[in-house]
Amino acid sequence: MKNFFKKLFGPSKRDVWQQVSKAVNAQYIDEGFFSVPKVVAKHEDWEITLDTYTVSTGKSSTTYTRIRAPYVSKNGFEFRIYREGFFSNIGKFFGMQDIEVGYEEFDRDFIIQGNDPYKVELLFENPEIRELLRSIQRIDLRVKDGSGWLESRKTIKPVDSLHFQVIGIIKDAEQLELLFNLFAETLDQLCKIGAAYNEEPE
Repeated sequence: MKNFFKKLFGPSKRDVWQQVSKAVNAQYIDEGFFSVPKVVAKHEDWEITLDTYTVSTGKSSTTYTRIRAPYVSKNGFEFRIYREGFFSNIGKFFGMQDIEVGYEEFDRDFIIQGNDPYKVELLFENPEIRELLRSIQRIDLRVKDGSGWLESRKTIKPVDSLHFQVIGIIKDAEQLELLFNLFAETLDQLCKIGAAYNEEPE
């Protein structure tokens, strides 16, 4: 019966995520019925977490796949990158800032925003990051400001989060592995351009 449903619906999220956890040398964590399964990988001093969450709007609900990696921010650099599309064209029409980084095809295919155009260029001059982004079918990668309640705690260094999310549950092992590689490469590059510290957030 299990093989019948696998042929009918494809591999389960659990099977795929366990496969990915082995491929990226991570932990697959499932603490029971009331918890949300997740994959947690270590890269240098950073922790990269893959999980899902659901937003309910009364009669319907939407599930998202997300990946997060908190890091100690050096200077508050923020960016967001996603593929060119209908909604991004609308955004451009209404004056949304689109930073070009000097690679014609890449600039054509992606919308890039940021609060420091020079650092955005330095970030995406990394060819490995550009190639990984091209290989990932759905991409919405950004830095989320993690200050919030931490602002009042002067002894704690500012922590931001590298954040990816899309609608639906990703059950494509290759795409998930590419995303983990993208996070690792991006965190390394953030350090190289002076936007992050290579240390574990407090």
